[in-house]
Amino acid sequence: MHEPPAPVRPPARAAICRRTVPQGTARLAVAGQISLHSSGHFLANGTAVDLGHIRNFCIIAHIDHGKTTISDRLLEATQTVAARSMQDQLLDSMDLERERGITIKSHPVSLRYRHPELGDFLLNLMDTPGHVDFSYEVSRSLAACEGAVLLVDAAQGIEAQTVANAHLAVGQGLQIVPVINKVDLPNADVPGVRRQLEEILAIPGDEAILASGKTGVGIEDLLDAIVRRIPAPTDCGKAKALIFDSVFDSFRGVICHVRLFGGTLRPGQEILLMHADRRTQIKELGRFTPAMTSTGELSSGQVGYLVTSIRSTAEVQIGDTVTSAAMPADEPLRGYREVRPMVFSGIYPLDTADFEKLKASMGRLRLNDSALTFTPESSIALGFGFRCGFLGLLHMEIVQERIRREYNLDLIATYPGVLYHVLRTDGSVQEIDNPQFWPDPSRIAAIEEPTILATIHSPASALGDVLALVNEKRGICTRTETVDAQRLMLSCQLPLNEILIDFNDRLKSVTRGYGSLDYEPAGYQKADLVKLDILVNGEAVDAFSSIAHRSKAVATGRRLCEKLKNLLPRQLFKIAIQAAIGGDVVARETIGALRKDVTAKCYGGDVTRKRKLLEKQKEGKKRMKTIGKVAIPQDAFIKLLRQ
Repeated sequence: MHEPPAPVRPPARAAICRRTVPQGTARLAVAGQISLHSSGHFLANGTAVDLGHIRNFCIIAHIDHGKTTISDRLLEATQTVAARSMQDQLLDSMDLERERGITIKSHPVSLRYRHPELGDFLLNLMDTPGHVDFSYEVSRSLAACEGAVLLVDAAQGIEAQTVANAHLAVGQGLQIVPVINKVDLPNADVPGVRRQLEEILAIPGDEAILASGKTGVGIEDLLDAIVRRIPAPTDCGKAKALIFDSVFDSFRGVICHVRLFGGTLRPGQEILLMHADRRTQIKELGRFTPAMTSTGELSSGQVGYLVTSIRSTAEVQIGDTVTSAAMPADEPLRGYREVRPMVFSGIYPLDTADFEKLKASMGRLRLNDSALTFTPESSIALGFGFRCGFLGLLHMEIVQERIRREYNLDLIATYPGVLYHVLRTDGSVQEIDNPQFWPDPSRIAAIEEPTILATIHSPASALGDVLALVNEKRGICTRTETVDAQRLMLSCQLPLNEILIDFNDRLKSVTRGYGSLDYEPAGYQKADLVKLDILVNGEAVDAFSSIAHRSKAVATGRRLCEKLKNLLPRQLFKIAIQAAIGGDVVARETIGALRKDVTAKCYGGDVTRKRKLLEKQKEGKKRMKTIGKVAIPQDAFIKLLRQ
């Protein structure tokens, strides 16, 4: 039984923090440049802002419910960014995020806010992703906050990822600030969403703030609620900071994103990375405004970045604790559980000479995306590459695209798969994520495949189509709940391998775009799985091998053979393309031979001359078929795997 990846966070701040420091240990600068007092206090127009005037929060929601748009309005309302520099999706720094309209990475930013009654505040905001494949990003951001703004679309209501993120935040002990967004839409159903908050999440509906990220309605109310409802951070005494993210810069090396739980860090100070047992010196530190802005220090309760002398990506771990080398903390923060990948795929450079470049690129990307795992592997057809683990299909797609864009590499990826448990006849258990390592069927006692517990939100009118889709994917529906008069929530158990490719797309189709999906691992169960080999001219091609359920293996084999028939070039002899399960051939296609016109030189004469030449050609083709080899071109691999 695999537990979902989630950060481990103490149940209450008091469990870590033994005491709180007096007021005045941390202060705020409202101006664009941060002014520092010699005591390390931030000054804002001459007025000191103490630790109680710091708020750390993140924005969580289902995908496309308006998190980034609300973040833009908060930046405008607090005048964090000059009007001439403001643009839509400001915190989405990657071109890929802007093109797809989704958030891929969490983005921290420090807001300067003056409350009309309570004074000056420093608000540390984190805009988080909404897609289920990036839930690890959300969990890491929650560990650096005391509160969370939960957005719900007024037109779509509570959806699958809304519930998952809300439960994650409550489990972390965070204060929830509910917000009903997009109230300006003509089909907004505010009373209905209030009822859903109460019935599904047990959050009082009258506590929800009505807002619109497009028009700016309710932004001042939201800022007031953040200040009044979210608790202030506390100080743990000795310097202690959690690394919740990091990036690699070609000029400055590894840049760590940190949240301080106690003490103060300054440039030139020697620090200790407690888990890695690595000492280094701080070269620069600062905050996100939203660009990285250098400051004289970082104090307890603040979120910022550290630049050290570390240049190796292997020396920094997400979840490590930074402390003072002179006066180290007694024990590190608990950090995060190691993430468990759910989808596996081989990634190879198109040019085999780029393997070392790909290796360095993967290491740097993993520093910025700790959910990515990779190990070296080789293939006869594709050369040297890596077997990579991802949290989902979208995560896999994003990683490949980032490598192509950020590191200028052309890649080819194998068909995605999952991790299977093979129980051998000798009593041992073998974990397999690659069909190449599939054992001989005579040595297999049983096979277990990973399953998921899926939560599907669907219109009531589409219930029959959704159940038919779940049944087609070898799943079962365990529970159905009524959200309101128009919507249902289904709990289903499905094999993970069945939802990899087209399940979400087909769910959107049968629900006319109103369905949503969230899932979590639900352990392993026994299944009748087989290895499907593709043979070209009698030789198995390892790059085309896959693992499939026996009931679907024949259809899959026929489909692959048909595609290969159209992709492989013709030879001077017939080529048999076969799909086989063990020693049984279950599908076949034949590519016809090229035929030279050997009778072209015969002008008249006896017909026996032509027959003699044709018979000679026929015998030659028979001999060629027995000794000939088919060289599969690289573009055939690429086209088939991309399809």
